[in-house]
Amino acid sequence: MARRCSVTGKGVMTGNNVSHAKNRTRRRFLPNLQVASLYSTALNQPVRLRLTAAAIRTIEHNGGLDAWLESTAATKLNPELRRLKRRLEKKAAA
Repeated sequence: MARRCSVTGKGVMTGNNVSHAKNRTRRRFLPNLQVASLYSTALNQPVRLRLTAAAIRTIEHNGGLDAWLESTAATKLNPELRRLKRRLEKKAAA
């Protein structure tokens, strides 16, 4: 499983550890990924996603998973979230 957020797309970055003597060694900056179960009220079930803490705050700020997916364009979503958005749209149409 890739270390990448499903919502923001944040992934691993690289840089240097710099000692007091200015010796540089390569290091990795890992995103703050959490496995979160966000509840979809339209589907009436929880959805497990691998998100950064910033993405969880963004979704909650926008009124939950359903509201966030509704307000976000499908072109900006990864395939997993596009499928979820389509399921929500079908459920809303029915």
